[in-house]
Amino acid sequence: MRKTIWFIVLVAALLLSACGGGLSGGGKVTLRLWGHQDPGFQKANDDLIAKFKAANPNIDVKYETFSYDDYIQKLQTSMAAGNEADVIEMFGTWTCSYALGGRLQEVPADIMTYDQAAKIFYKAPLDGYYCGDKLYGLPVEFNQENGGALVNPVLFEKHNVPYPPKWNTFADMIADAQKLTEYDASGKMTTSGFDFVTGDGLPATLFAGILEQGGSYFAADGKHFNFDTPEAKKTIQMMVDLVQKYKVVDPVLFNDTSNEVSTSFFTGNIAIGFRGSWAAGTGVSEYPDMKFGYVEIPTYFGGERHFAADSGWGEVVSVNTKHAAEAWKFVQFMMTVPENAMLYNIDSRTIPAMKVNVEKPDALLAVAPYMQATFDLLPHGQYVGNVTNHDQLFYEIIYPDVLEALQGVTTVDEAAKKINDDANAMVDAK
Repeated sequence: MRKTIWFIVLVAALLLSACGGGLSGGGKVTLRLWGHQDPGFQKANDDLIAKFKAANPNIDVKYETFSYDDYIQKLQTSMAAGNEADVIEMFGTWTCSYALGGRLQEVPADIMTYDQAAKIFYKAPLDGYYCGDKLYGLPVEFNQENGGALVNPVLFEKHNVPYPPKWNTFADMIADAQKLTEYDASGKMTTSGFDFVTGDGLPATLFAGILEQGGSYFAADGKHFNFDTPEAKKTIQMMVDLVQKYKVVDPVLFNDTSNEVSTSFFTGNIAIGFRGSWAAGTGVSEYPDMKFGYVEIPTYFGGERHFAADSGWGEVVSVNTKHAAEAWKFVQFMMTVPENAMLYNIDSRTIPAMKVNVEKPDALLAVAPYMQATFDLLPHGQYVGNVTNHDQLFYEIIYPDVLEALQGVTTVDEAAKKINDDANAMVDAK
């Protein structure tokens, strides 16, 4: 398999070197690239643009960035008006809504087919760009939000808990988390032993719990949802038990708006923080003196690992570009050449979507050693699927509905039914 992957990557690189012909006219071309504002991603794009322009002096790239929320709005309004950039850095889970709406170009077959891409990229990130049996872009990162956690060695040592942890079961992790939880004199929780209460953490846990039990969160038509199931209820009950039975986190004090994991962990108020490894990269830059680890956590119900993943960031090309050949040459340069994709992952501290860069990760691990714990997880991930509106489902439906169950406002059965009803109402309103 490794030889096959290298052969396909070599072919892609040869195609890249050969695709200098067919440019739009003989003069200099300027491409517009849009992306979201993040220091690591911006450095990655700046470095690759400079490298691309040095090799292609007849192609200029104008790079514009927007804050995350503004970027979502910018894409929605610009795509509708047809005045978007030539090349767009897009979160893969958004891609199909634009592609199937006729706003994106299909990847040319001489750049890469889906079958070729499936040998190069992990399935979870790739499938976000595969819509209606057509490939509309290429991924650069694996957006992993499940199976790993930040761990604080100082707190482990303080409470005489073995470090690094050796958890054979999820129950082992819970037992340690109970020892690591701290309270003040009034009984208020000051340190969470295990905090998973985030807008990404609750949906990621729900999806993984359902999949681990052999269930599905989609209804039979593949479009609607079915969250009112024994598998979903068992998973929500497991989360409720972490709060109400094992008391490893107080979801009133620790949630997305109060003591959020990505910040509170690095200020010493969380012992085990359920977050994707991207949070470690953010922590390194903002809290350089903080000592921490990133470890794999056991499956929830003791069986084989299965989890759903968002597609992650990658590149697509607008259907309105007047410079299609140059745009795809730029995307091919960034996404299909292993050393360029690795540079992107190093700068942005993201998990590679390209398999060969996980097989040969030394350069990445030199700057982000915490990523090692994620690599064994990647083959077990599947694309989350066409969930109609990712942010609405995650942050406006699953997160608040599960949070109410954790806080004792609703029962597990009520939460499962409300998620199911709200999610299907979202689909029907589309």
